[in-house]
Amino acid sequence: MLTPAFAADKLPQVSFHYKDWEVVCDNTRTCRAAGYTAEDATHRASVLLTRRAGPDQPLIGELQLADEGDQGSGSSNYQMSIGGRPVGKILFDTKTGNATLTGPQTEALVAALLKNSPAVWRAGKTTWTLSNMGANAVFLKMDEFQGRLGTSGALIRKGSKSEAMVLPALPRPVITAVIPPKSLPAVKLTSAQQTLLLAELRKTTGVEDCENLGPDAREKPSLATHPLTRETMVVQMTCWMGAYNSGDGIWVANRRSPYAPRLVTNTATDYGDGEIFSSQKGRGIGDCMGSDEWTWNGQQFIHTASSSTGMCREIAAGGTWDLPTIVTEVRKQR
Repeated sequence: MLTPAFAADKLPQVSFHYKDWEVVCDNTRTCRAAGYTAEDATHRASVLLTRRAGPDQPLIGELQLADEGDQGSGSSNYQMSIGGRPVGKILFDTKTGNATLTGPQTEALVAALLKNSPAVWRAGKTTWTLSNMGANAVFLKMDEFQGRLGTSGALIRKGSKSEAMVLPALPRPVITAVIPPKSLPAVKLTSAQQTLLLAELRKTTGVEDCENLGPDAREKPSLATHPLTRETMVVQMTCWMGAYNSGDGIWVANRRSPYAPRLVTNTATDYGDGEIFSSQKGRGIGDCMGSDEWTWNGQQFIHTASSSTGMCREIAAGGTWDLPTIVTEVRKQR
């Protein structure tokens, strides 16, 4: 994937995975660690542990079971146990399908993971066993990112330092979205103008990132143009197509030659009213996804959202969790 030409200010973020665990931290320093049952498990599940930045922040635990159709053999009596000892019932939200763990259950879960003790959920004759492979590495990365190493609140490498010394939470960047006026005249390019524009587009990216601009393209590139301002326009064309994904190139260009196009992304799947959207499958069955958004602020496109749904583990159609690296507050211009 190309680095967008117009991106939000570089703020701290991290995405790290190891074995059956991963952690994703966004630009406010909130971290989300997700763990899964082993890949060859008969019954699949995932746990999400969310921790905001700043002193004395608790871990919030959630559980999601795979869409298997026969969960719990028809029983609604879900029980959680750690190392063979019961730690209470699990109550699922009928709207989201997820369960929020109690504080003591979350604490017991983390303690078990650190000691390689099994965490198990049961309903009827069905059991789900969470993998601890990779948990320690993920917890260490999360502590490091939030500045908790050596403090009393660290998950790994606890120390005597006060939690007051950890890194503070950062505010969401505020972006004012500007919708291009409907009164703007349409952009109509002649065949000769399109040829000139295509020549300039080819200078902004390599064939490996936009194969339809290359000499071996299967068909002549088809350009779509959208008014942006009185002087500029959005140029859109399909850059590549795969087995289950495709990506459009989006450029900001002058309405007249020289067009001086600036590439925003080559992974767009939709554009409208000053907003660019990208949604890509991690694999064909659609159990994991990645998404991005860019918003026009009147001068440039800002990368206002980026997230994934976690590992491809066949837990839920469309993905298991929302694991963002970029979060912002987008306000519509009045």
